[in-house]
Amino acid sequence: MNYPYAGEFFGNVVVNGDIFLPGADCAEQFDFADAEQIEAGDVVVIDPAGELRQSQVAYDRKVAGIVSGAGEFRPGIVLDQQQSKKNRLPVALIGKVYCKVDAQYGAIEVGDLLTTSPTAGHAMKADDPVKAFGAVLGKALGGLISGTGLVPILVGLQ
Repeated sequence: MNYPYAGEFFGNVVVNGDIFLPGADCAEQFDFADAEQIEAGDVVVIDPAGELRQSQVAYDRKVAGIVSGAGEFRPGIVLDQQQSKKNRLPVALIGKVYCKVDAQYGAIEVGDLLTTSPTAGHAMKADDPVKAFGAVLGKALGGLISGTGLVPILVGLQ
């Protein structure tokens, strides 16, 4: 027989020890309005229908996270996997993930807080603390002096 999983359990499972996962983030699947236009590393926000879409506005407080799987990082765990008629993708909620960033709004250095930018699907340095409240998506683990690119970040919605 060909089984799709290494194991399947019915009922409670107790583990007396550590569980080691090779992935870098904890992601959850969400419904997307335009999933075919979304790529790993995109910054996404919640739309009025409750679906996710690419961010397009600076300091958007509807920020939901970053689409998991860009660069060399993969999700360690994916929550809420279910059958749906809609397109679903994993969004990193905590952990390390590569994120699309745009440094035209300010060079990004290690430790900078990041928020949504006017560039679709990209983050930027959050240099206005008043606007950043509720719109921070994480902290840069790498830098980018100019242009756009992928930067590793520590996801932490605030």
